[in-house]
Amino acid sequence: MAKLQRIAQPRAWQRMLSGRRLDLLDPSPFDIEIEDIAHGLARVSRWNGQTHGDHAFSVAQHCMLVEDLVAALKPGIAQRSRLAALLHDAPEYVVGDLISPFKAAVGLDYKSLENKLLAAIHVRFGLSAQMPDDVTALIKRADKAAAYFEATQLAGFAAEEALEFFGPPRGLPPVKLMPLPAREAQRKFVERFTELLPSARA
Repeated sequence: MAKLQRIAQPRAWQRMLSGRRLDLLDPSPFDIEIEDIAHGLARVSRWNGQTHGDHAFSVAQHCMLVEDLVAALKPGIAQRSRLAALLHDAPEYVVGDLISPFKAAVGLDYKSLENKLLAAIHVRFGLSAQMPDDVTALIKRADKAAAYFEATQLAGFAAEEALEFFGPPRGLPPVKLMPLPAREAQRKFVERFTELLPSARA
């Protein structure tokens, strides 16, 4: 009688520096730590690293920029909404920052994975798994404005080209971007998270 062959399942978890094992297909909030998120995001580059400067412009910096822009667009917005803005790209600490054309090529499965991770991250830090539509729309607006500033200052886009892809960053003050070393971006991200978390949970 032929032996049944065991079919090895592909590993779907990643070990974090904190010692946590995060299952990418079924992420648990209990396996998410802000130190792991900050470490990863500070080492993932925006624009596939195709930016000017001695350092990559990290996703950690991008997230802090988006949080600042959300506050500028809607002064007095609730702290939990600002925390959601800071964490809006947090899943990229494990899945990386795929540029938009590649996301479109990968399709909906990638977006579903990203959304599951974001929901688990939200729950871990006391936010709703899915934020209200108006908050999500505001974060998306700030995200596009951040992309415009990054594109024109760091990624070599002409203003006309950036306007075509991202639209004008209306209602916002000028922003000056400077890529930071990974450790500094990581430290600043954790500091900002620590400032926002108590008020967001209140």
